[in-house]
Amino acid sequence: MEIDQLRHFLKVAEMANFTKAAQVVGLSQPALSRSIARLEEELGQPILDRQTRQVVLTEAGELLAERAKQIIALADDTRAQITDDGQTGRIRLASIPTIAPYFLPGLLREFSNAHSKATVLVREDTTANLLHMLAEGEIDIAILARPIDMKYLQVTDLFEEELLLVLPAGHSLAQKKTVRVEDIDKEPFVLLGEAHCLTDNIVSFCRQKSFFPVTIERTSQIVTIQELVALGHGISMVPAMARALDNCPRRIYKSLAGPKPTRKIVVVTNPYRFQSKLSQAFCKTLLAHSCTLHPAG
Repeated sequence: MEIDQLRHFLKVAEMANFTKAAQVVGLSQPALSRSIARLEEELGQPILDRQTRQVVLTEAGELLAERAKQIIALADDTRAQITDDGQTGRIRLASIPTIAPYFLPGLLREFSNAHSKATVLVREDTTANLLHMLAEGEIDIAILARPIDMKYLQVTDLFEEELLLVLPAGHSLAQKKTVRVEDIDKEPFVLLGEAHCLTDNIVSFCRQKSFFPVTIERTSQIVTIQELVALGHGISMVPAMARALDNCPRRIYKSLAGPKPTRKIVVVTNPYRFQSKLSQAFCKTLLAHSCTLHPAG
């Protein structure tokens, strides 16, 4: 039983499909099938039930999957600890799409200047998927927004960020010096899909103000929201970090009067996995970078 065989098996189990798993692990489908077949031959029983439309775990496969995750985690942690010099190696960094394109470029430049031999692999996904990946040891560090509902992960606050109202330049509210919540409670909204925590932040704020935003369109990227707003499809709220990079004259940004809608940005790690010197150095750079951009914290 080899580590690579266990990795192959877990990927097939995760994707429930040999073809898709083969593409991810970089093997041909026949080669991946042979790897799993050798593992089943060694164990003396099938670990995957090859159905017509999908692949599912057998009872033996479920037991192996649980143990395989533990074995791979132990092997990866041991290798990382032995080779840990604080300068070389890789960091598997992840973030949600409403943070990554705005916050990560400056952070990565700063870290690269001090750790030129290190490799930082970046991944974007939804909060739920990234928390699962952290728990499984598939990523090292995640930059997310509260709330974080998974236990046993270490969550460190970075800063609080205002959500700004974005309007088409010709909107009647664009000329008002002060925009209040009651001014927007009947306006149509353009929001991200329900899987995005930014939408939860916005809806939660609106509910606290006793109204539910009427959503006429949903999309998957903030830049699409900004363009739809500029075209007059509705209004929205976007993070201040996204507004900072937007110079389009067809959109107007306003800070709402009274208590502001905000979101809290955090860094999340798994305290049960080995934290390399390089990962620790990255987290220090991350905290310092956040304090520079947001002195109030």
